[in-house]
Amino acid sequence: MKIQVFFMVLFPIVCFSQKIFSVEYASQADIKVYVVDYKSQADLKVFTLDYFSQAKRNEGLWYFVDYPSQADKKIFFVDYPSQSDLKIFFVEYKSQSGWNSNSKKHLLY
Repeated sequence: MKIQVFFMVLFPIVCFSQKIFSVEYASQADIKVYVVDYKSQADLKVFTLDYFSQAKRNEGLWYFVDYPSQADKKIFFVDYPSQSDLKIFFVEYKSQSGWNSNSKKHLLY
């Protein structure tokens, strides 16, 4: 019984946290990302967190980890929008984060 409760509590945290690692080469990445100039151009508005414990669900709250093994997703920043799987815009406030286009949401699950 204790084990079941442990997994019920732990499983949502593991599935929906947004731990991100930025790789050096496109071939190492799960997702190729392009940073747009305007939030209206983005699929996802991203707020960068200071602490992992603040990362919740797939809502654009990203915590950048130090090692690839700690990450849920590895990303590579591309130079051109046509090379990207996902277009993002970095926002200044946590409340501004979120999806503009739900069609790409599956990329971060």
